[in-house]
Amino acid sequence: MSHLGARLSHIGPGRVHIVLPGRPEVTQQHGYFHAGATSAIADSAGGYAAYTLFPEGTEVLTVEYKINLLAPAVGDHIEAIGTVLKSGRTLTVCQLEVFAVRGDTERKLVANGQQTLIRVNKS
Repeated sequence: MSHLGARLSHIGPGRVHIVLPGRPEVTQQHGYFHAGATSAIADSAGGYAAYTLFPEGTEVLTVEYKINLLAPAVGDHIEAIGTVLKSGRTLTVCQLEVFAVRGDTERKLVANGQQTLIRVNKS
């Protein structure tokens, strides 16, 4: 996340927000945020959201995720929100949302997805 320039903007039980400021390194040929950058922060937001509910001595790994890119991501920054839908003993399911944000008032949903994560013991 540091390589992309992303930062955690909110951490709460079962919910994490990650913000990625716009800059040429994270955009594609048309100037939109690249799908890879969009997907990376969505995956991490869900992973961290799940991790907030895990007991000490455990770690998180993504098993699978699916993301739908709903609209071109244009704005000052994008914000990914990972929300735990179901936290189990082994598997956790999260909802993933990514919003393009411009200024203080314009916010548009540009990606939506779902993710399954596995809880593993630290070795």
